[in-house]
Amino acid sequence: MLTAKLYTAAGEASGDVQLPEELFDGRVHEAALHQTVKAHLANKRQGTAATKTRGMVSGGKKKAWRQKGTGRARQGSIRAPHWRGGGVVFGPSPRDYHQDVPRKVKALAKRSAFNQRAISGEIVVIERFDAAAPKTRAFADLIVKLSSVGAKRVLVLTDGSNENVYLSARNLQNVEVMPFTQASAYDVMVARRLVIEQGALERVKQQGAGAEQEQEETANA
Repeated sequence: MLTAKLYTAAGEASGDVQLPEELFDGRVHEAALHQTVKAHLANKRQGTAATKTRGMVSGGKKKAWRQKGTGRARQGSIRAPHWRGGGVVFGPSPRDYHQDVPRKVKALAKRSAFNQRAISGEIVVIERFDAAAPKTRAFADLIVKLSSVGAKRVLVLTDGSNENVYLSARNLQNVEVMPFTQASAYDVMVARRLVIEQGALERVKQQGAGAEQEQEETANA
């Protein structure tokens, strides 16, 4: 059973909390994690880099000089690659870098990412975020209490959408806020500290219990 440090809404330590086994099973599947992160980075590439070959560059239809009698090397076109302003040899051309990853592999990679952070002790749990209004200074002070990694990246996972928390962290350079359900394996791995709202973990337990009950009903039917 993996555990994490629990903090109150004010940022005070409140012991340890057990992480739900439905998500934190202690297993890290490196192959799935590598495939998913690599595909995520590949899908972010625009693939718009392009250069012109010698057939695309305007001009150069006429020989630079006559074939013989000048004492110079023969030249067929001033748009050849070795000429200034000529075409590019084997240059980049627009392409699609998209990679598809099966849904189950993505889910396995996400669990592996969370397990990796839990095993490394880089997950902390907060009871709730008391953000009645956007306050960047107060939120920054809270993050300092919850995280000891200094200027390194912190990922805050809230229980559902929380606009006040998002607006409070919007101007913090090394802090990112998103709902727990929207976090991908890449988001978890690129962060050095995870701050998870306790309500999000409770929902994971409820979903796991509901799935087990549904399986039992299906088996008994």
